[in-house]
Amino acid sequence: MSDIHSLIKIINKDFEIDNNLSEEQLRQLMVNSFAYLIEEDFSKLLQILYRADVDQYKLKELLESNADQSSAEVIADAYLSRQKAKIETWKKYS
Repeated sequence: MSDIHSLIKIINKDFEIDNNLSEEQLRQLMVNSFAYLIEEDFSKLLQILYRADVDQYKLKELLESNADQSSAEVIADAYLSRQKAKIETWKKYS
C-alpha cells in the first residue's frame, strides 16, 4: 500500500474522504475541514487532534511561529505530519 493510501486510510477514521486524492488535494481538504471545525465545532477539532496525538505544545509553537499561514493550514500540516510519522513507525516495526 502506498504512503498516500496509508495516510488516507488513517485519516478516514476522523474524516470521510475520497481514496483517490493526491497529497496536495488531501492537504487542501484537511485545511478546509480544519477551518470549518475552528469556526463551527471547536470541541470536535480538539478531539481529533487528541486522538491523532498531535502535541499541543508543539502545535501552539507552530501557530505562533507561522503567523503568515492561517490557523487551519498550520493545524492541517501538524495533523498530516503526525499521521505520516505514525506510518513511518509502523513500517519500521512491522
